[in-house]
Amino acid sequence: MTKTPGKFEPPKPTTKAERAASKAFRQLDTKKAMTDHETAQKAFAANRERLKAERLEAAGTPVVAKKAKTKKAK
Repeated sequence: MTKTPGKFEPPKPTTKAERAASKAFRQLDTKKAMTDHETAQKAFAANRERLKAERLEAAGTPVVAKKAKTKKAK
């Protein structure tokens, strides 16, 4: 069916099931995107630290290993 010029056609109302499905898929997409982002950030940080250590080693500065931060138990 083609639209005639100048005629307004209201959007089709979504059903409760369609809204629930949309919400579920949106949540899954969000989790996947956050996981991908965190993985990329960890890889970037590890590579940056490796390159920093190589640069310091080449300059003759002794490399000091950093301790991982630990969370305090309350």
